[in-house]
Amino acid sequence: MPKTENALTMADLMAEAQVKALAAGDIVEGEIISKTRNEVWVDIPGFGTGVIAGRELQENSSIISDLKIGDKVMASIIEPEMEEGCALLSLRKAAKDRVWDRLEEKKSKEEKLMVKACDANKGGLLIEVDGVRGFLPVSQLAPEHYPRVSGGDKDEILIKLNSLVNRPLEVIILDVDKKENKLIFSEKIAQKEVTKSILSNFEIGQIVKGKVTGVVDFGIFMNVAGVEGLVHISEISWDRVEDVRGHVKVGEDIEAKIIGIEKDKISLSLKQLSQDPWKEAIKDFSINDLVDGKVTRVTPFGAFVQIHNSIEALVHITELSDEPINAPADVVKVGESYKFKIISIEPNGRKLALSLKSALKEKKEEKPKKVKKEV
Repeated sequence: MPKTENALTMADLMAEAQVKALAAGDIVEGEIISKTRNEVWVDIPGFGTGVIAGRELQENSSIISDLKIGDKVMASIIEPEMEEGCALLSLRKAAKDRVWDRLEEKKSKEEKLMVKACDANKGGLLIEVDGVRGFLPVSQLAPEHYPRVSGGDKDEILIKLNSLVNRPLEVIILDVDKKENKLIFSEKIAQKEVTKSILSNFEIGQIVKGKVTGVVDFGIFMNVAGVEGLVHISEISWDRVEDVRGHVKVGEDIEAKIIGIEKDKISLSLKQLSQDPWKEAIKDFSINDLVDGKVTRVTPFGAFVQIHNSIEALVHITELSDEPINAPADVVKVGESYKFKIISIEPNGRKLALSLKSALKEKKEEKPKKVKKEV
């Protein structure tokens, strides 16, 4: 007799009720049907019942505390069938998924979080949040933690970064991607509002105090009330600076003048704390004056000449000789003194131009003085 919908055999009923076999490592989805202090029971449709207990419960307590009866969870099978006939489950995958979800939510809200670096490499700090590993690049460190190292010595950078390991850092999430297993933090952006607030109290021309945090070839980095400032090499002294390290040391407290404010940084000057000696010294010179000067530097385009303790002037290659020359060094030598003629003065630009050929020409044109003969 043919089967109808209402005439199922016992074999059919048993096949329909048969529970599928589970294997260790399988990932299943279930619904929480019971939750106590020591156990969480999960109904796994088509498979049976599973339990989260013991070490699995302890290690995932932060995740378990958020779960309630009726919630769906992803779990992996540790033991397919225990003596009680149920499967022992692990929420590690579910825990990690929930961590990723929380991290994505924190990023969308631009929420700050406190973290600690667990390790460092030359590119930045390694940070772990509830089992998910992330990275804080050097470029995203706050100014006070940025490793200002002369010459970019990578070994010294690593030493400075290692000093930040296990220290609390306030960060925001810059990028998060569960599929790519990517998690990037920024300490610098986390301080953006604080930095903005500090900068609002500053104005150009203000004298501020700060601590030297780095000395590099092109200038001095300072921490001023938590904001990064730079004294460019050209703003260290009115005199030409050969070596920045001869002026300040890391850790030294100094004063500087604010000469620029841009984004999250300030530009500073040490030399503008005093009057420009050039402007005072230039009062003693005029165009067409003949002056003595010592050559301090020779370049392909001319020579620099010291005519006063505070004034270094340029003799362009075209002002060295009326004759064609291959290089300034063919006419003048460093350390030697010559007679020059002042051909231009630009007080605002602190520039004074000299001519050697004009001075020589004027000297030749000088008429010898007449000597009165004795009677």
